Amino acid sequence: MHCGEKYPDEPPTIQFLSQVNLPCVNPRNGIVDPSQLPCLAQWKRDNTMETVLIELRRYMAAPANKKLPQPPEGSTYA
Repeated sequence: MHCGEKYPDEPPTIQFLSQVNLPCVNPRNGIVDPSQLPCLAQWKRDNTMETVLIELRRYMAAPANKKLPQPPEGSTYA
């Protein structure tokens, strides 16, 4: 997670280092598409990094996402 100079007025950017198969994550570089995660898409200055991590965890645990096949353990984005 990277908080730019305009944080908290603008949301942080999130990039996975370990490969993960989720609809909100670009499969080529691991960057989370902010339009796919409501707390990023509808960012409020009051949101925190904790808010983002909790929502991302909920997204990962959603029944449709939980069943997705995942890359082999230890796989990383190049």
